[in-house]
Amino acid sequence: MNTALETQVTQPGFSVEWINSHLGAEVTGLNIAGGVSDGDAAALEIALAEHEVLVFRGQPLTGDQLMAFGEKFGPLSVHPFSPNDAENPALILFRNDADTPPWGTDTWHSDETFRKVPPIGTMLHALDVPKFGGDTMFVSMTAAFEGLSDRMQHFLSGLEAYHDFTVFKALFGETEEGREKLRGYERDYPPPLHPVVAEHPVTGKKILFANPQFTVKIKGMDETESRQLLNQLYELAKVPEYQYRHHWENNTLAFWDNRSTQHYAVHDYFPKKRYMQRVTITGREAPRNAYDSADTEAVRSRKTGIPSDLLARQGGHAPKKGT
Repeated sequence: MNTALETQVTQPGFSVEWINSHLGAEVTGLNIAGGVSDGDAAALEIALAEHEVLVFRGQPLTGDQLMAFGEKFGPLSVHPFSPNDAENPALILFRNDADTPPWGTDTWHSDETFRKVPPIGTMLHALDVPKFGGDTMFVSMTAAFEGLSDRMQHFLSGLEAYHDFTVFKALFGETEEGREKLRGYERDYPPPLHPVVAEHPVTGKKILFANPQFTVKIKGMDETESRQLLNQLYELAKVPEYQYRHHWENNTLAFWDNRSTQHYAVHDYFPKKRYMQRVTITGREAPRNAYDSADTEAVRSRKTGIPSDLLARQGGHAPKKGT
């Protein structure tokens, strides 16, 4: 437990009750629109780390009120690719209907792991949602790690993987202007290296930190082995025992821990409308490796006997300007 955080916590003015086996709790007794005290915010942050997803029902909120609640936990992140509010770029507006169908969220992912320091958490608030359809599924990557065999846990220990915003590159199009803009974003967001097994900064629990939307390759591992291993890890998000499926109603807020969960927005409501607003809390530190980093010599392919230092010379290949 983060003792610095614990010292800020007084007796909370709300109740938290589990609503699922591995993740998910409902919070009652708070009026978010009326403001949340610093003590309650600190207690909520501990509850978030423990339960991984917090649900608040019956909370009508304006965009300003949602942003004010998010700011109780830290500065808000501006997503570089999502449909942001023109006046408040930290406020994301998902206004999906027959004219603007949903895009890119029906994949298991943690938010913005293409950043060196991914967000702490995300708040999503339902404004106008269909009676059925449009659920959001969450999965505990803490439970997913704990469910692995001892030998598999040991095998994953210390591995690191690169993350990239590959899914969003389709937004730039095929024009020269689009390609130039993409190059600028690639300079701003070079692929960071994150641990495959991270340690939660509050609970100290181990978490599988690899997702199919942004994780692209395990450092030092042969491409084929890396792809097979990552696909095996991605399958764990599909295990029902590790999941919580959230059905939305108007004025419901979900606050999830981006460090320990993944989520998937179910695209089964088209052409009905689903209007949501979202804020994301900026990360405080890069994900911690739960183990010592693995020696790349231990994971590299043995297909060839060429030493790694000679392979690094890449056979004399180098970019040739103007060719």
